[in-house]
Amino acid sequence: MAELEALQAALAAEHAAVYLYGALGGRTSQSATPELFAAVAAAYAAHRARRDRLTADVVDLGAEPVAAEPAYRLPRLDTPPQVTRAALGVERACATTYAYLVQNTVADQRRSAIGALTESAVRELAFGGDPEALPGSR
Repeated sequence: MAELEALQAALAAEHAAVYLYGALGGRTSQSATPELFAAVAAAYAAHRARRDRLTADVVDLGAEPVAAEPAYRLPRLDTPPQVTRAALGVERACATTYAYLVQNTVADQRRSAIGALTESAVRELAFGGDPEALPGSR
């Protein structure tokens, strides 16, 4: 049961991440802030792929995947620094969720969770986060 609960928590986090990155994408400019635009676009694609993988994993366990919320609260996104802070926040939240998933899975599922945790930690760095010895342990 702990594995399914952790998968559902990770899926819920990915739903939120996809929503937020969709909004962030609309607040960046490929011409004015090309690096930020590219980082947001890459993160959006990565989170969509993770969301889809987690959905399949939950279904494979015979459960109904948790649904996305109809909407999520968005922070102010008027400036590139606000967009960057929001992206950093979502990566920190996902890293925490993936650390929980690592704790509650084994074998291939754990390897996948470790990969997702690592990817979120690296994206944290891309959005100005500080390196941590144990990402997701906040």
